[in-house]
Amino acid sequence: MDSSSSLDAVFRPRSVAVIGASTVAGKLGHDILYNLIHGGFPGPIYPINPKADQVLGLPAYKQIGDAPSPPDLAVVVIPARAVAGAIEQCGQAGVKGAIVITGGFAEAGPEGEKLQEELAQTARRHGVRLIGPNCQGLNNPHHQLCASWPLLTTPGGMAFISQSGTVGAALMDWASQDRLGVSVFVSLGNRADIDEADAIEYFNQDPHTKVIALYIEGVKRPIYFQDALAGATKPVVILKAGRTAQGRLAAESHTKSLAGSDAVYEAIFRKYKVHRADTIEELYDFAKGLAYLPKPKGRRLLNITSSGGAAILAIDAAEKLGFQTPAPSPVLQAKLREIVPAHCAVGNPVDLTGDVMSDPGLYAKVIDAARPEYDTLVVIFGDPIPGASQIVTPGAQELVIFLGGAEVERQEAPLMHQKGIPVFPTPERGLATLHQFFRFEAIPVLPEAVEPPSAPGLSLVPPGEAAALLAKHGIPVAACPLATTADEAVALAAQFGGPVALKIASPDLPHKTDVGGVRLHLTTEAEIREEVDDLIKTVLMHSPQARLDGVIVSPMAKPGGLEIILGVFTDPQYGATLMFGLGGIFTEIYQDVQFCLLPAKDEEFWQMIRGIRGYPLLSGARGQTPKDQEALVEVMKALARVATANPHLDQIELNPLLVYDRGVFAVDVRVYSRVSS
Repeated sequence: MDSSSSLDAVFRPRSVAVIGASTVAGKLGHDILYNLIHGGFPGPIYPINPKADQVLGLPAYKQIGDAPSPPDLAVVVIPARAVAGAIEQCGQAGVKGAIVITGGFAEAGPEGEKLQEELAQTARRHGVRLIGPNCQGLNNPHHQLCASWPLLTTPGGMAFISQSGTVGAALMDWASQDRLGVSVFVSLGNRADIDEADAIEYFNQDPHTKVIALYIEGVKRPIYFQDALAGATKPVVILKAGRTAQGRLAAESHTKSLAGSDAVYEAIFRKYKVHRADTIEELYDFAKGLAYLPKPKGRRLLNITSSGGAAILAIDAAEKLGFQTPAPSPVLQAKLREIVPAHCAVGNPVDLTGDVMSDPGLYAKVIDAARPEYDTLVVIFGDPIPGASQIVTPGAQELVIFLGGAEVERQEAPLMHQKGIPVFPTPERGLATLHQFFRFEAIPVLPEAVEPPSAPGLSLVPPGEAAALLAKHGIPVAACPLATTADEAVALAAQFGGPVALKIASPDLPHKTDVGGVRLHLTTEAEIREEVDDLIKTVLMHSPQARLDGVIVSPMAKPGGLEIILGVFTDPQYGATLMFGLGGIFTEIYQDVQFCLLPAKDEEFWQMIRGIRGYPLLSGARGQTPKDQEALVEVMKALARVATANPHLDQIELNPLLVYDRGVFAVDVRVYSRVSS
């Protein structure tokens, strides 16, 4: 890859020519020259126009060779067929860099491809580094160089590199409106020469750039692109378009560059720790946060808010992203009680309510008191809070959210941005941005709370009683008589005439496999006796306080069934709700489930079945025999009848329910009742 100094003539030129400078307002040759002048470019500007003596008050020259001295950079805005000739003249005159705004090249078809190849060869022959063609130019506010449009002059710390001029300009416009500005905006266009790898390498060395944000549709030089990512010491954020099959086709026609497999890009971004954005808003947010937020020391957050609703959204978002929102310590709560009015909550969140509009200083007092105890303070201005920009501190561990502030928000947020304090319009966007600092770290595993056997007020229905209830409604379910001794277990097994399963029976242990409480495929009397004793010892070792009723003996189900989970639970607001998904021990792992409210029509049951990601396992993917979905629907209907006929039941779960080529069979059943049995 070329050294970054070879690109100085493009990104930091000392003088600029506009080839195609126009005297007609509204034409690009006029507007770009206007922006160069009014953007404050400090060096010489040479309009090139063979038919004018001056343009916008500057002397005009018929060709580039007529300029008083060779400019570092030429901005080319002339018809496509004349561009290669203009670059030839630039090379002969000693110009080292060019930006070709003109379209009509590779993006326009075979003839345009030939013109672009001629342009690239001409530039290479003369050592002219080239941006474009078919691009929106370059804006470097720190160098007062706006060879683009619109005219935006606010310098900042975010570099926006885009294969789409419009996407890049939108990002630059947002940064300008926020008064954060950019370190540079580069519209790469068709990338006949300078590409995304060059830009990453160059702006990784730029002292004004804190973060490099790119919109890409495809990559021109994959090896160099990876080298650039590997060498980047600054955060890189990328929005990769063309993720779907149809999107890839659109990207290929747009840039004439293969968009590539999204799975491959995902692996590349993971390898080189690229902050992948899924939307243009995320591209902007992530760049803003990584450029201006300090890295938190940890994941402990305290929400300080005037809006309870906004704080709830923040806590939901935080939990999904692996943050912790613990309550303040008793010492801090006591301090906060001395600060805030009596009606304000001092947990997490600290809810100052709308009353804080008349006393905004409460925010600062709470922030000062809470700062030592938390890694980041999520400061939510959920109302028109006057003077908000005076409350927060540049460089502090504060994530600022401002919403619902109307005109006050529109005044205060830019003031914060001018201080280098990023402000986010919603809790979700703010927390997603803060998460970027932890994106490549594993979420710490916290000690799990011990799950109670059932919710308060519920009792586990004895397995035999539960199985009988389901069988009464036509659900094929394994018999599950209870044995209290090894002799009883042997006698029960003999009745089944085949291999059996043993399962611990305890109202305190709903998840039997978690405590070693299941034994399978037992055939001989000796095996059964040995496993009964070992089963009880193992369970008591894991859960010494558990109440044990005995051992359930059940016939082994025939092999070949697909494990499904099917259940009904009572939602406190909406009543009986059916759950369906992949089952067995992988239920919690895959969480591939669907829900519907009861009563439901057959069509809704079918929609649930076809709605899980694992549906191909039921439908017979890759030559497998389809499973009996009709029988599955019948069990769903039967389970709905059980729930309707027994409103005192709170939860019913068949897991696993085996679905065969023909028929179904419920291996394990759990039923909870709101009435003590």
